[in-house]
Amino acid sequence: MSVEEPLFRVVRGVPTAEELAALVGVIAVRSRPTARSAPAPASVWARSGRPTGAGLTPGAGNWRTAGLPR
Repeated sequence: MSVEEPLFRVVRGVPTAEELAALVGVIAVRSRPTARSAPAPASVWARSGRPTGAGLTPGAGNWRTAGLPR
């Protein structure tokens, strides 16, 4: 019969049962693969505050041109 290594161990302190349960919960959630979903579409209110027009593409220095008058 083989003895398996523990997934984690406490090396300092004396955690309570509640603290260990919280740690196990965090490790379990963090070890699950995440589902990548498409971002939610922006609301009309959020889109109203964005600049419009061509030429606002990502790139070096383009943040400056976004604030210039057209």
